[in-house]
Amino acid sequence: MFKTNEYFDGKVKSIAFTTQEGPATIGVMAAGEYEFATSSTEIMTTVSGSMDIKLPGQNEWQTFSTGEHFEVAKGVTFHVRIETDTSYLCLYK
Repeated sequence: MFKTNEYFDGKVKSIAFTTQEGPATIGVMAAGEYEFATSSTEIMTTVSGSMDIKLPGQNEWQTFSTGEHFEVAKGVTFHVRIETDTSYLCLYK
């Protein structure tokens, strides 16, 4: 049914489920900096709060606030910086 995930000593938690668009997770990140690797293309939407993202090949951080989204290619690593607890929805393609 649902699968729960926990990363970075419990500072990032999510629940995996299936949508009409395919597999997804909904989760929360506590304040901190994180590095994630992708095994598929990910489309991440900020549900509440905001997150600073440094995408592969970019030198600058980009801020994504509530309702905004970004896409990360399969097989890359990206960096996330969170200042206040933030929730997100991630669709996997």
